[in-house]
Amino acid sequence: MDLKNEIASSDLGSERKMPFQKYKPFAPISLEDRTWPDNTIMKAPSWCSVDLRDGNQALVEPMTPLEKQKMWDLLLEIGFKEIEVGFPAASQTDYDFVRKIVDQKLIPDDVTVQVLCQAREDLIKRSCEALSGAKNVVFHLYNSTSALQRRVVFGMGKSQVIDLATSATLMVREHTDGLVEEGTKLTLEYSPESFSATELDFSIEICSAVMNAWSPSLEDRIILNLPATVEMSTPNVYADQIEYFIRNLPNREQAIISLHTHNDRGSGVAASELGLMAGAERIEGTLFGNGERTGNLDVVTMAMNMFSQGVDPKLYLKDMKKIVAVSEECTKIPIHVRQPYAGELVFTAFSGSHQDAIKKGMNMVSSGTDGSWEVPYLPIDPADVGASYRETVRLNSQSGKGGVAFVLEHYFGVTLPRALLMEFSSFVQEMSEQGGGELKPDEIWNAFSEEYVNNMGPYELLDYDVSASELGTEIFNGKIKVSENEISINGCGSGPIAAFVDALVKTLNEPLNVVDYHEYALNKGSQAQAICIMALEDENKVCSYGVGTSQNTNRAAFDSILSSLNRKWSK
Repeated sequence: MDLKNEIASSDLGSERKMPFQKYKPFAPISLEDRTWPDNTIMKAPSWCSVDLRDGNQALVEPMTPLEKQKMWDLLLEIGFKEIEVGFPAASQTDYDFVRKIVDQKLIPDDVTVQVLCQAREDLIKRSCEALSGAKNVVFHLYNSTSALQRRVVFGMGKSQVIDLATSATLMVREHTDGLVEEGTKLTLEYSPESFSATELDFSIEICSAVMNAWSPSLEDRIILNLPATVEMSTPNVYADQIEYFIRNLPNREQAIISLHTHNDRGSGVAASELGLMAGAERIEGTLFGNGERTGNLDVVTMAMNMFSQGVDPKLYLKDMKKIVAVSEECTKIPIHVRQPYAGELVFTAFSGSHQDAIKKGMNMVSSGTDGSWEVPYLPIDPADVGASYRETVRLNSQSGKGGVAFVLEHYFGVTLPRALLMEFSSFVQEMSEQGGGELKPDEIWNAFSEEYVNNMGPYELLDYDVSASELGTEIFNGKIKVSENEISINGCGSGPIAAFVDALVKTLNEPLNVVDYHEYALNKGSQAQAICIMALEDENKVCSYGVGTSQNTNRAAFDSILSSLNRKWSK
């Protein structure tokens, strides 16, 4: 390249740079003696689903009443004990839904419903009307506290924002007294919205002021929810924020520390996990992370992460296909095929080396170890979320012998000797390359059957009889078809197979040597079939495999021999 072109190329490169200078890095937290990195998640948090509120308001088409009911039923089935059911003061649909589940007694006694409400008296009164008659309630009060929101949106100073929060807290106390008198067990949840962008000391100050206004106790704690309303930093910084907050909050023992992370940087799950390690006790999120912008915390992923580490997630996620189906129906948002634990392809390996490792790992598990799950590339047993072992391996041009072996074994009960597996795998790869896509199990089996099983060709066994001689050997008498001719054959040997080979050698006048032989049952019961895999070697040491299947083991063996002969002459 000459100098002129080099200069032009350099100019082009500078023009294509991203405008990174317009963004300021998030300031780290000064917490040199942080303890959370040494902690481990040993138990599940208290989970609160916000699918019916936060997840619903983020939908292009909010849920219909019927869809809300389906989602509610699913959340109960999964085992959520706290469910944010809506924003009844801001939506008639939400109001009607809350009244429905209360009036029709659809809320189990051990489930708490949560409603969201801004710090406004008219909205607080309306929310209390919607909740009348509910047994367990979390009243979720919030106002934004970040410096940016104070300056740009509200035009308020810190003291004004504190006054807003504390006066609203007193209003909630006043207007919920009637609910408590009716028998409702009431808990206040306060969220300093935009906590992740709020000065930490101010977050502590405003939450402490709310606590003082509410007067919680050790027996009746307040929930302080610390949201990453917008994810602004790496997850470790959020964990530092949580640990700093907890350390410095007065009367911390009177508060339940809750997290509500969003996923703007793609780290919502990691932020919540590290936040738990930093001392939080409660997690809010949606089933698959649905929510405003890039979404909320993905509860399914976080819960299954715990499960994969031997921690009881306290949520029942066994029927993952149903959870996915209901979620997709209600939200109209498809689950990605690579969605952790739930996507169609998350347990699937196309790579040949991965398939081989999975096959060996599955064999090791089935053969018995200490009972723990240890299979390469599969962090959990697919069966634990309602998937099948058979779905873990799928074949395309990138697959190898391990994938072919896995499909034949797990779908059809056929185990091939290594030499035949290598031979057939090359055949499968060629098929896939020609077709340009994935091969389904039935396509694999059909190709195997057409090539090896009872291979049709010039030789066909028409009839036979095997009997014992006076010398203890076996005598074979039969009739075979060679092209259009029918020929009677007979031979003797130490067993039926030896006798049949002897009969063929004498008739065909060529040596046949059995060099590999496998026979086993394909299934059980009265309809069980035997499969026989045979390799014959001719005088030139050329080996040909053939396969026979029959309910009669002798017939399966005889057909496998003729199949190998037919394949030899068809090459």
